[in-house]
Amino acid sequence: MKKLKALYWISTGLFVAFMLLTSVSQIISAKGSAEIMNILHMPLYLLPFLGAVKLLAVIAILIPNYPKIKEWAYAGFMFDFVGATYSMIVVGGTIDKWGFMIVPILLCGLSYYLCDKISRTENKNN
Repeated sequence: MKKLKALYWISTGLFVAFMLLTSVSQIISAKGSAEIMNILHMPLYLLPFLGAVKLLAVIAILIPNYPKIKEWAYAGFMFDFVGATYSMIVVGGTIDKWGFMIVPILLCGLSYYLCDKISRTENKNN
């Protein structure tokens, strides 16, 4: 169980760090985030909203004892990643433009899987 928890915190820490950087970049409408939105033909006013929602989702993932909210946060991130990847493909982006999305998708999936596995194991033991 210790190894499982260590792996959970490593994957979750990496995922949360990535998402914090992304959310802050979007909240302040950083140049790089704005350029991506322009490429995707999406309105810039969405950036601060998306960043704030991601920040709230990060908090939800880190706070214990709220499994449903945590699950919603993970689901929201996956919708965001899949939607962003789809949008990049639709506007003609090649794999070098959207292939990096596999990293947050895998980190999110691993973090969720381990969180769920730990929760189920602890519930069995109680």
